[in-house]
Amino acid sequence: MKGIGLLGRKIGMSRFIDDKGIFTPVTLIKAGPNYVVNVRKEDNGLESVAMGFEVVKEKALNKPKLGALKKAGVPPVRFVKEFRYPGISEQFQVGQEVNVTDVFQDGELVDVIGVSRGRGFAGGVRRWGFAGGPKTHGSRGWHRRIGSIGNRTYPGEVKPGKKMPGQYGNEQVTVRNLKIVKIIPEQNIIAVKGSVPGSKNGFVLVRKAYGLGPQGRSE
Repeated sequence: MKGIGLLGRKIGMSRFIDDKGIFTPVTLIKAGPNYVVNVRKEDNGLESVAMGFEVVKEKALNKPKLGALKKAGVPPVRFVKEFRYPGISEQFQVGQEVNVTDVFQDGELVDVIGVSRGRGFAGGVRRWGFAGGPKTHGSRGWHRRIGSIGNRTYPGEVKPGKKMPGQYGNEQVTVRNLKIVKIIPEQNIIAVKGSVPGSKNGFVLVRKAYGLGPQGRSE
């Protein structure tokens, strides 16, 4: 995982009001404290740091994971993820407690990675935004169908990647270049502008933005 970041949970959405009375929709993320579980520096130049988040009871973990955490001198944590970045191994030590202000600051751009809400099996209209069939002039049973999916005699097959009804949601989504509106250091909470994937209390990963998104958005 490229970029320095932290693990956290999505608390929910709120809004901030600036001095001019303008409302800004924000998502609150509790991203700390994190604990450094492992630090690696390979001969090929690869450097990484494994972060742990959300302290739980020891009985909630299996013995191999619990033993590795005890060896690192960190409390039992539910989630462990690795971050890769040049020079990152020199910034952290095994067993260190990392808070929000140690990594992020107000006004910074971040990428947020989470799992989108699962919506089960969905048709083409909901899943892909298809227009559906005619609604009038004697049309019957075609209002939300996707229409023809095949070809003529040649090649006579459904092409791979054809948009079809199927499982919708419950997949990893990355939202890039969200601006940190405010940091609440006492509670390790980050307020980022806009929405992030996942449901309330969902697990998310917040990392420093290292490039513009598909639309070239910078804030």
